[in-house]
Amino acid sequence: MASAGIEAHFAQRTVRDLELEEGEPVLVRVDFNVPLEGGRVADDARIRAALPTIELLLEQRARLVLCSHLGRPDVRDPETSLEPASDRLGELIEAPVRQAPDVVGPEVRRAVDELEPASVLVLENTRWEPGETKNDPELARELAALGRAYVNDAFGSAHRAHASTAGVAEHLHPAVAGLLLEREVATLRSIIESPRRPLVVVLGGAKVTDKIALIDRFLDEADTLLIGGAMCFSFFRAQGKPTGDSLVEDEGVELARRALEKADSSRCRLVLPLDLVLGERFEADAERRVDDGTDVPDGWMGLDVGPRTAEAYSEEIAGAGTVFWNGPMGAFELAPFAEGTRAVAEAVARTSGTTVVGGGDSGAALAEFGLADDVDHLSTGGGASLELLEGKKLPGVEVLDDA
Repeated sequence: MASAGIEAHFAQRTVRDLELEEGEPVLVRVDFNVPLEGGRVADDARIRAALPTIELLLEQRARLVLCSHLGRPDVRDPETSLEPASDRLGELIEAPVRQAPDVVGPEVRRAVDELEPASVLVLENTRWEPGETKNDPELARELAALGRAYVNDAFGSAHRAHASTAGVAEHLHPAVAGLLLEREVATLRSIIESPRRPLVVVLGGAKVTDKIALIDRFLDEADTLLIGGAMCFSFFRAQGKPTGDSLVEDEGVELARRALEKADSSRCRLVLPLDLVLGERFEADAERRVDDGTDVPDGWMGLDVGPRTAEAYSEEIAGAGTVFWNGPMGAFELAPFAEGTRAVAEAVARTSGTTVVGGGDSGAALAEFGLADDVDHLSTGGGASLELLEGKKLPGVEVLDDA
């Protein structure tokens, strides 16, 4: 989807800068780390996200060699073969798609040589090679030998310095960004560098430790920071409030205390839930009650933000110039405790401000509520998007040719 109202500078060369001769082989790192069910792709969103780059290169009649990981195998495992992803890609594009028998080696080189212009070869799961996650120089060299140019379009893996995401660009130039990678980086950087104000950030999920660097950054950059999910109980514990049987990350309590102290002197308002939906246990059929406050009694656990919080957060989102949302407001996978997350998702979909959602569970919630097409940008990379917003450099981006 087009990212309305988003402007940011992208510092690397992109696939648009390539000048290719017909039939030139191009190695493209994609993110085909997709869920499989019964030997078929269960959700093809990541494959579809790569199509603009793939189709642009096919229009130039390049020979495309695609590589990706799928899952986390550390040895050859047929259950994690990319063949289902290759089959789905073949259904989505008007070009021949072949599945290679391996990641590198003589059979793969032969398959590349046999490729016709404007056709595609998908290498096997890069994680089958133990050197992938170690950024092994020899594996990187073998991958580099398969193309005359390298394109990284795998934003979801750009925060990892692996052989196929970073090492290969040490041996193969030009090394440029794909259209998805460019859009992801430019969009996410724009939240920090040039947001339409007010910038309202909604953070949920279970652990403060996972989000503390993001909380710290947004206390410097945002106008309003809305906290939900189980991590709000670390904040409540830091304030001395009873949290009952709620999930509390002990390590997160001190971090939450420091964040509250920083918020006292920040121009950013840090907002915590006003009320809660409680359950006797973490089950869909658990006894449920709405508590008008945030003190959780023993024998109960907070599993969602309450209706007053949902309304207040929705009003903040409605008035935003830019919204960034990452993390559910509660246990949305359990229907009785999904309403807070649904309210935030609907508010994000409805607002006239620029809306960016950080993938992961937030993206899953949007999809579940049928709202995925109603935001300006839904990131394909959970960990990569968070690290970029925290101010970290992404190895898979930094290694590309400067513009």
